[in-house]
Amino acid sequence: MIVTNISIFSGDPQFAEQNLNVLARTNGIEAAWRMALRDNPADALTAISGPFAIGLQVEDGSALLAVDRFAVETICYRIDDAKIRFAGRADELADESEIDAQAIFDYLYFHCIPSPRTIYKNVFRLPPGHFATFKQGLLNIQPYWTPKFTPQIDANFDVLKSEFLDLLESAVQTELKGSKPACFLSGGTDSSTVAGMIRKASGMRPATYSIGFEAEGYDEMEYARLASKHFQTDHHEYYVTPGDLVKAIPQVAAHYDQPFGNSSALPAYYCARMAQQDGVSRILAGDGGDELFGGNTRYAKQRIFSWWQFIPAALRQGALDPMFSSRWAQGTPLFSKGHSYVSQASVAMPARLQMYNLLLRLGIAEVLTPGFLALVDAEGPAKHQQSVWDSVGSASELNKTLAFDWRYTLGESDLPKVRETTKLAGIDVGFPMLNTALLDFSLQLPDAYKLKGLKLRWFFKEALRGFLPDEILVKKKQGFGLPFGVWLGKNPSLFELARDSLHTLSERGIVRPDFIKALMTQKLREHPAYYGEKVWILMMLENWLRAHAPAYKI
Repeated sequence: MIVTNISIFSGDPQFAEQNLNVLARTNGIEAAWRMALRDNPADALTAISGPFAIGLQVEDGSALLAVDRFAVETICYRIDDAKIRFAGRADELADESEIDAQAIFDYLYFHCIPSPRTIYKNVFRLPPGHFATFKQGLLNIQPYWTPKFTPQIDANFDVLKSEFLDLLESAVQTELKGSKPACFLSGGTDSSTVAGMIRKASGMRPATYSIGFEAEGYDEMEYARLASKHFQTDHHEYYVTPGDLVKAIPQVAAHYDQPFGNSSALPAYYCARMAQQDGVSRILAGDGGDELFGGNTRYAKQRIFSWWQFIPAALRQGALDPMFSSRWAQGTPLFSKGHSYVSQASVAMPARLQMYNLLLRLGIAEVLTPGFLALVDAEGPAKHQQSVWDSVGSASELNKTLAFDWRYTLGESDLPKVRETTKLAGIDVGFPMLNTALLDFSLQLPDAYKLKGLKLRWFFKEALRGFLPDEILVKKKQGFGLPFGVWLGKNPSLFELARDSLHTLSERGIVRPDFIKALMTQKLREHPAYYGEKVWILMMLENWLRAHAPAYKI
């Protein structure tokens, strides 16, 4: 067996030496992959830690593809004439492929296109934690890793705290890889922890990079400065302006291999560019802490909804449900909150997580044209989410929600946001919070250590009490939220870019022209922040199409 094509997509140049040899316990890549193909790829891949995406093809046309547990790195593939090709980006395999209308619908629903689908028909992306074998013209895809939560019954806080702090320091040390120590710093718990651990692990003064906004309710620079002062970092700041968005939106949209709608990509890009201009070649990010250790506000919110199921069924069905589900209750101020609670609590997970999905609340038929809707399965995203939810197997609702977020919030949104914008800026990025040992540690934590009552990431914060400033431990989560909707009403150039983008999009037959008119002339004025998100999603879609498929129409 001769290896004819091998690709390793990884931010770590030592990946092959450190990990491929683990597969076969030999010194040869070819021998290692021969064993993986011949024996048990799942066991071989489970032995690998850290981010990776690998594709290998041998002379008879057989191939093995694999991607890490979170899809920090990615690999795409297509099959033509019983032959497989693969690459790190979907657009590298596009050839003359048509745009997939279902992928556009998925984008409008999720604000990204979850794997395995890509924007191109016949081009697919391997999902996180999966591998694919291709033999004799047949493709087989399956997970080599799924989360197995094994909460400790008799957890000892002091023992776990000591282990956790050691793991954090080791994870940061591993991700530095000898480069100039540097990290993003939003002033939140995760980025501040990374900054402090860089100082502790390296003994050096880390460079930290923060983004601010001249918009009330969006700027967190005071917390970034607090963390910088606490850990004595070499701090750098940049305030993003509406003019920066006008310049960068077409560039950032076009850089992605498919439409991508996470608005924090623009701040992340400017932050990474600032670091690159300062001589940084590798920067660390704090993504993952919330999702591993229970830090997102929706976890507490969903726990409140779950309490509904503990009320005796006779009381729920005989009295409370009829009373609060009535139109009278909906229109009565005293009972309207009860109506909202019951209507949401009665919906099973994971569908409940989409109760505020912007596309659904606006109305699919009110937003999209009949011709476009005739091409898609409007239930496709819900089916996708249910399959991901079910794949976790037996676990508490909290842990299933965490694993659900590993797929959608991390793998499909936040990680591509940071990975691609740092690439565009010309630097590499590491995610110490997603270290495999930290992940395994989190799987063993009791639920109450992640969400204690309604206290988010209880263990994480208590373990870091005294290390992080108290002000950061108690602050509300915000991150790099972009005041796009607010700026639309104040900056003519930004508004013109958005209006022109949406006007062109309306001519493609995807979105109803009357909806776009109402969105830009009425809804945006009523609630700039809320409806600004919809403008952003549509604008980024159009700017991607302009760069990659300018002639596309349904």
